[in-house]
Amino acid sequence: MDILFDTANLDDIERLTPIYPVTGVTTNPTILKAEGKVDFYAHFRRIREIIGPDRTLHVQVLAKDTRGMIDDAHKLLDRIDDRVYPKIPTTEAGIAAMRHLKAEGVKVTATAIYSKTQGFLAIATGVDYLAPYYNRMQSLDIDTRGTLEALAGFIRRFDAPSKIMAASFKNVSQVSHALEAGADAVTLSPKLLRVALSAPGIEAAVDTFIDDWEKIYGTRSLPD
Repeated sequence: MDILFDTANLDDIERLTPIYPVTGVTTNPTILKAEGKVDFYAHFRRIREIIGPDRTLHVQVLAKDTRGMIDDAHKLLDRIDDRVYPKIPTTEAGIAAMRHLKAEGVKVTATAIYSKTQGFLAIATGVDYLAPYYNRMQSLDIDTRGTLEALAGFIRRFDAPSKIMAASFKNVSQVSHALEAGADAVTLSPKLLRVALSAPGIEAAVDTFIDDWEKIYGTRSLPD
């Protein structure tokens, strides 16, 4: 199971990566917008410095045509590092770009997936990750769970190398459901993880244990 941070915030990545068992970082232009007009390539090189060489870094292309997507992918690989996973939208032009990049040996993440058809086409190209948009699919009344289960079934049936990296979450319940439905990975904002661990009941349970210890032993710490 892979857990990735869906953020471009350097402070969050640096502070929280040592805490949470994250295996990478994903971004897109909307996420990057929150950081202001940063020096694009330098910003991502800094993210790489923070997360190290073994975690994955996924960065979106901007072009909509096949040639442009391929060129954008090469820019990311040349100006950030050669371990970047270019995120390619799963359109007709994107499928062609994915095939070209995979033939070159590039690691690819297929993104903007809303349907089984997009998913099995991405799997057939041999992409490394495919990213179904969980919350956005639910908002369109698409059977999100069924879609993930079907895609996971395709991968098993054809022994494909692809992993499902579910994305676009609004709450931690969606994250759990995506993993239960067959996602191999999830990418979510650090805020969602922190919300999950800051429920009032958790803190109350910890405080109760400490209070009970104090009633017995008269201290609030373990003996030396």
